[in-house]
Amino acid sequence: MKIIVRDAPPRHVWALEKAGIHPLLAQLYAARGVLDPSELDAALIHLLPPTTMKGTAEAARMLADAIAADKKLCIVADYDCDGATACAVAVRGLRLLGAKHVDYIVPDRVQDGYGLTPPISTRVKASGADVLITVDNGIASFEGVAAARALGLQVLVTDHHLCASIDSVVALPDADVIVNPNQPGCSFESKSIAGVGVMFYVLLALRVELRARGAFAARADTVAGSLPTNTRPPEPKLDTLLPLVALGTVADVVRLDANNRRLVAQGLKRVRALAMPAGIASLFVASSRDAAVATTFDFGFALGPRINAAGRLSDMTLGIECLLTDDPNRALELAKTLDNINRERREIEGNMREQALLVAESLFEDAAEAPPAICVFDADFHEGVVGIVASRLKDKLHRPAFVFAPSGATGHGHELKGSGRSIPGFHLRDALDLVAKRHPGVLLRFGGHAMAAGCTIAEEHFETFEQALAQVAQEWLSAATLQRRLDTDGPLKPEYRRVDLVDALHHEVWGQGFAAPTFSEEVEVVSQRLVGEKHLSLKLKHRGEPVDGIWFSHTEPLPARVKLAFRLDADSWRGERKVRFLVEAAETP
Repeated sequence: MKIIVRDAPPRHVWALEKAGIHPLLAQLYAARGVLDPSELDAALIHLLPPTTMKGTAEAARMLADAIAADKKLCIVADYDCDGATACAVAVRGLRLLGAKHVDYIVPDRVQDGYGLTPPISTRVKASGADVLITVDNGIASFEGVAAARALGLQVLVTDHHLCASIDSVVALPDADVIVNPNQPGCSFESKSIAGVGVMFYVLLALRVELRARGAFAARADTVAGSLPTNTRPPEPKLDTLLPLVALGTVADVVRLDANNRRLVAQGLKRVRALAMPAGIASLFVASSRDAAVATTFDFGFALGPRINAAGRLSDMTLGIECLLTDDPNRALELAKTLDNINRERREIEGNMREQALLVAESLFEDAAEAPPAICVFDADFHEGVVGIVASRLKDKLHRPAFVFAPSGATGHGHELKGSGRSIPGFHLRDALDLVAKRHPGVLLRFGGHAMAAGCTIAEEHFETFEQALAQVAQEWLSAATLQRRLDTDGPLKPEYRRVDLVDALHHEVWGQGFAAPTFSEEVEVVSQRLVGEKHLSLKLKHRGEPVDGIWFSHTEPLPARVKLAFRLDADSWRGERKVRFLVEAAETP
């Protein structure tokens, strides 16, 4: 492990301090590329305008017409947390804006596979719907969109995934309207917005369209000749949806650029004020977290996994219903069910992780280091947990990793569904695209992002895929890229080792692409012992002063002096709160 210190340009630090930002926060923000204090203003007025996202105006007109004609709308969701929150935002938001008939369908991960397929389109038509709206999927659903339109459905695709390419040309499904910031010709700056964020932007545009049509009670901009004020509802506030937007954005691990940080900050603000859907409140209870001091870590490591567990092992309808119900008792019942499913998921994952590590390590028993990419398959693996296990392999071995599980028998032979996670410098979806070009027919389906992607292959092609991915990794990854490194914020001044500053740091928005503060410097190890048989409890001296530390899931003893990378936490003991170091890595001097 190589511990690296991020560069925080002094002039940027100075500019942020001059704007009244605490010196520690100024250093952290400058090291993460913040150049101007305005980037830190989380006010809703600073959100990127919906008009800059291609397709929102057309989507708004289409939906406004559908609402006026009392048409039936059906949402087709994805089965992860982003898809679940996007579905809840769509259903809640459309109802707020006057739609009387809004329903949803979420595919089953095992039975239906990913995205809008022809059978799902048939189910939507059979439900009596007139308009099909995808959330967090659809951009690569060529057959599903075609089937839906052939059945007479209007189709609105809202998605954030990268578009497919055919013969190196970007291809789009033949939907009535597509809203996706990653489609050609879209000038929306936040290309990393989550699926739930895209749907929220569609609703913002729809409200503007309805306002222009005079759908709401009188305002200065109401069009002339509209209905009398007393027959029209007041304009609804969509900020009630922001806790859902924040949860889905963090849980999907998208890059937290300035716009995404604003969405998350606004959602957290409402959660901390206890102004949130009953389902989110109940998930805080079920995970033993305090919503009044909610953080992005709660979204990413407590609430998100519990919703995701439903899509992995059961039925994501449970997660969506939890987010949709306004009955606190029903919400708590569903949240407890999700918590139980998540416990089962952790047990399955633990067993799979151990087996996957054994298989992976067998790939380089006689080699000095792991191959440039890892592919693992076992007939007993569970399809719903392959992504999590791939992430654990990636973290353990610092290699792009794919984990495959069986997915039933088809005309292609026995299919395997795989999920991959990558390391910086290796664009996973682009790698799959190159494999598909070099080995036609091996990849039956694939899609995803730079750091996470999925694919389906025939079992007989597993070795071909394994070798092909390793070849791409060999070509693309340098020795420097394959060396594990941890970017940190350098030494921590003793005056910053305070509980109030720890609380201030936890209050900020951190996540993918805007990493939580991690400090690094040499410390003295006074004493160390194992707790719970798998965690290393530490008594340290930092700049000559005592401080507690803990290294979770680490059992190897440390030398008397060592360079540590650590995060800050406030530990409570007998009513007293003290700063402690959460160790992330060690580098001997």
